[in-house]
Amino acid sequence: MKLSSTEAQNSFKYTWLIKRIFPFVKPYLFRILIGFIIALPLGLLDGVTAYVLKPYMDFVISGKTFEYTLWGVNIVITSLQMAIILPLGVILFTAIQGLLYYINEYICIWTSKKITCDIDLKLFRRLLTMHPKFYDENPSGIIITRYITDPATASNGLITQLKTIVTTLCSSIGLVAVMLYSSWQLAIVGVMVLVFAFLPLSLLRKRIKKTSNKNMQISGNMTTCMNETYSGNKVMAAYKLQDRQYNYFAGQVKDFFNVNISLAKRIAWMHPLTHFIASIGIAVVLGYGTYLINSGHITSGSFASFIASLLLLYKPVKSLGNSLTNMQTIFVAMSRILELFDLESEIKEADKAQELPGVNDGITFENVNFEYVENTPVLKNINLNIPKGETLAIVGNSGGGKSTLVNLLPRFYDIKSGSIKIDGQDIRQMSLDSLRSNISMVFQDNFLFSGTIRENIMMGNPAASEEDLQNAVKSAHLEDVVAGLADGLDTLLGERGLTLSGGQRQRVAIARAMLRNAPIVILDEATSALDNESEAIVQKAMDNLMQNRTVFIIAHRLSTIKNADRIAVINDGELVELGKHDELVNTAGSAYKALYEMQFRQQENA
Repeated sequence: MKLSSTEAQNSFKYTWLIKRIFPFVKPYLFRILIGFIIALPLGLLDGVTAYVLKPYMDFVISGKTFEYTLWGVNIVITSLQMAIILPLGVILFTAIQGLLYYINEYICIWTSKKITCDIDLKLFRRLLTMHPKFYDENPSGIIITRYITDPATASNGLITQLKTIVTTLCSSIGLVAVMLYSSWQLAIVGVMVLVFAFLPLSLLRKRIKKTSNKNMQISGNMTTCMNETYSGNKVMAAYKLQDRQYNYFAGQVKDFFNVNISLAKRIAWMHPLTHFIASIGIAVVLGYGTYLINSGHITSGSFASFIASLLLLYKPVKSLGNSLTNMQTIFVAMSRILELFDLESEIKEADKAQELPGVNDGITFENVNFEYVENTPVLKNINLNIPKGETLAIVGNSGGGKSTLVNLLPRFYDIKSGSIKIDGQDIRQMSLDSLRSNISMVFQDNFLFSGTIRENIMMGNPAASEEDLQNAVKSAHLEDVVAGLADGLDTLLGERGLTLSGGQRQRVAIARAMLRNAPIVILDEATSALDNESEAIVQKAMDNLMQNRTVFIIAHRLSTIKNADRIAVINDGELVELGKHDELVNTAGSAYKALYEMQFRQQENA
């Protein structure tokens, strides 16, 4: 599946999205509920400031005494006393609101980060199980964006925006309550105006979805360009590709700008439109309020409290609109995350997978057909029988399917038809762990992970003893390299192990394969990128690795091929010849002889 082609189709299915994301929220539901409970008074307290204006105008400004009977007790507060009590009350309520805000914000951030971590871990676990074709089809930048950026966008913002919405709704309810208390007639007018001001936001949903999805795709392309610039810096410098990389990156930046400006143009007119609608409402309220005061229906204090509530209400309503807009972006990211959870690896284990304890008889390829792209065959009717302990050299024309053939054995890819068997058992009936534990692989470009040389070798068998490790180092002819390093095996490697030479990296990889001690060894062009001196050392290490094992070797070195028990010639996906070096090279018109004349004779005469 190509990740760049996804469109977050379910981003408007809110019930479905919440149901799918709920398992990640459930472990922290108590904290979330506490946060929402705190959000209730946090929002409601916004109405206190507006309400204070009523008694302040009616009693402090007018100099009246406040009198009230509560449970038979007469309460009398002079205007001077109220002038002191009301400001102190506002300060107290503000302090309480600030404390609640701090607690609420901490709970919200803590919960969001925990949910993000949980999603990241589960997504990464799923990513680790994906088949190689998935990585073939998707650039690194797209994968990074989908598996790292999207979860952060979704989970970090989800709780925050929900909290904001709850707080805003509570604030709005509190302010509307004050408005109703001050004047229910004016409250009806004010609320109707706010509803009309809020409606245009609903028109932006689909545009936000399209923009969010496009932005995430562009971000992935930009990340890919960055990764390629880093990894291919020498090729870029050698072939003067700086302008090419810059132009591509500049194109993505331009697309990012255009997409966001397109959305901004649609959002920009909403702010003045909302204010215009609000101004009409305020004008109506002022006119109608003046009539109510003059007719004695409300006091000037009630009117002042109402106006304050109405003006304060515009802020949460506007904030609510922004939160709902942000929520749509979050739902797009959430939909894209759930698409990743729904992805399944094409390489699947059988329901009752068998364990492979080792190799007793040998390996057979029976009528094996394979294709990367449908109806474009790469391997055609391959039939091979490799007895235990045999070394099979695989040669042939470039792109003929040699590497593909050996990549089918550990099930990096599954065949289209036919079967591959070990000791008569189809490898598709074996557990992947036991199958791959019985195979050691050394590639042309072996990947070394960040860490020490010791850690990279021990990846072959984490349970190996120090003696086993030292034997692997010795067999891989890595002793001189280790001795020349100040920290020896504990020397830290740079990214991809680029602090070592090509030959040194190959020997680390051979030591790693040696430590695994698997009965099957696959050597895929393991020396093709090395100079003669490095190749000779690596070849000695490979010879040690090949002893007493069933070996598949794709090589360009004649001595390795000549020493193989048999040679398989794969041309254009077909097994055209199979036999020993001497018999094939002496067969007139044979494909191997033609290959020998073109590639190997010069090595023999050297």
